[in-house]
Amino acid sequence: MAITAAMVKQLRETSGAGMMDAKKALVENNGDMDASIDWLRTKGLAKAAKKSGRTAAEGLVSVAIKDGKGVAVEVNSETDFVGKNAEFQAMVTSFATAALDVSDVDGLNAATIDGKAVSEILTDKIATIGENMTLRRMAVLEAETVVAYVHNAAAEGMGKIGVLVGLNGADNGIGKQIAMHVAAANPASLSEADLDAEFVEREKAVQIETARESGKPEAVIEKMIIGRMKKFMAEVTLLGQAFVVNPDLTVAKAAEEAGVEVTGFIRLAVGEGIEKEEENFAEEVAKMNA
Repeated sequence: MAITAAMVKQLRETSGAGMMDAKKALVENNGDMDASIDWLRTKGLAKAAKKSGRTAAEGLVSVAIKDGKGVAVEVNSETDFVGKNAEFQAMVTSFATAALDVSDVDGLNAATIDGKAVSEILTDKIATIGENMTLRRMAVLEAETVVAYVHNAAAEGMGKIGVLVGLNGADNGIGKQIAMHVAAANPASLSEADLDAEFVEREKAVQIETARESGKPEAVIEKMIIGRMKKFMAEVTLLGQAFVVNPDLTVAKAAEEAGVEVTGFIRLAVGEGIEKEEENFAEEVAKMNA
């Protein structure tokens, strides 16, 4: 596979590695970006990269709660300017409200608001605002108590990051604190049991190769891996993370002291996982005059 300058640039931005190291990693792994990041990590040339990476898509995430059910809905636009548009915001709010009565994006697209399908409303708004928009995704959380939080709020109930937290027990303010923690810490799962097995094995493989680079005996490496994976689990699971409000406690312990149990969470960030093509100004001008 041909390794392009754009691929090297992307890997450098994601991993923080130098240009030649990034190029060598891509060559060694036939252009596979994730494998290249792991290769760099085993060589001590890159920090652990978060899966989300850099995002560039614009829009808003809106949250809504009703009778123990919470929903988060992401609607994307081409520019951040549209996210500040009152018409766009009203539309996103109406979509979140409609989402309370459905279970997935297909159901939401087919749902009606004042007699018109959500998909049609979106098409009409694209025409009036003059910018492409997408109803990208929605997520549902049900629990005895559901608490919502939006980060970088653009208006009531919507912003750049939308979080829902499910609790067993009456919320006494701890719910919002945990939701704020989720927005900041971005945990991979609720607990160890919920972690994707492939994700865990991949991290373990990286840690083993990194340890072997030290030249230590296999028996010592095995003990090192146990400690490193325990630390990894605490860092990526919500219940095991140090609570941002009080780092002396884990989130699980803080919830317990508040008399509640955290049963689940949802975190949607605008544009998460979407790559946006970037052009420099000279290239843009050249295209306009081609």
